[in-house]
Amino acid sequence: MSQQSLIYSFVARGTVILADYTEFTGNFTSIASQCLQKLPATNNKFTYNCDGHTFNYLVENGTKNVFHVLPILYLEFIERVDPLFWQLILKPPRQELPVDDTCLLPYSEKEAYCVVAVESAGRQIPIAFLERTKEDFNKKYGGGKAATAVANSLKKEFGPKLKEHMQYCADHPEEVSKLAKVKAQVSEVKGVMMENIEKVLDRGEKIELLVDKTENLRSQAQDFRQQGTKMRRKMWFQNMKIKLIVLGILIALIFIIILSVCHGFKC
Repeated sequence: MSQQSLIYSFVARGTVILADYTEFTGNFTSIASQCLQKLPATNNKFTYNCDGHTFNYLVENGTKNVFHVLPILYLEFIERVDPLFWQLILKPPRQELPVDDTCLLPYSEKEAYCVVAVESAGRQIPIAFLERTKEDFNKKYGGGKAATAVANSLKKEFGPKLKEHMQYCADHPEEVSKLAKVKAQVSEVKGVMMENIEKVLDRGEKIELLVDKTENLRSQAQDFRQQGTKMRRKMWFQNMKIKLIVLGILIALIFIIILSVCHGFKC
């Protein structure tokens, strides 16, 4: 599967797109932006279909960040939000406020990750891209620079990373599929673990038995992770084997061509 299966992606805070990447032109960028405006601010994954394409989103609840505003703007904000505030206390003169100082206002916005894909790409590859991008973005920016970044200000820094993740997920569909299955198995084990804990507590079994059961289930989850690592190694060796075979065939063909041109070893 080529990179054309994933054609556009972006990272946004609230409705502000901080970084995006595409090699194509079309109205998919405006459609993706319109969908972003209507996304609920809840932890979830969303997929919309439109004209042979899927618009895939991963949304995280916004965490409280710090927004810097000038004191004068802060006073205007208080005036408009709560006029009674100024009737209860003495309004401070604005001219005494230093213009270069800042006030801090807490606010909460969702973080959204989007990728537009051709419909034939399915859902696993776009979702894998969104999860990889989210992990990379949070690792790089956390709640710092991204919290106050303006529109497209991170495009130069993070745009190449979007391209890299799009390329990887499009070029390794089998690996993405296998890793998704392993993750699903791990999630299933975690679900069984929670279910078993609830049953144990309902029956009032001893805490020692509860610890033993959770340890066994944790061991199973570890086995699944090791299975995923072995899969990646096996695929790498298979790829190397195929490359070596192709290289050997090419060398043999070149050798045969040389022999046919030179009539044996009489060049």
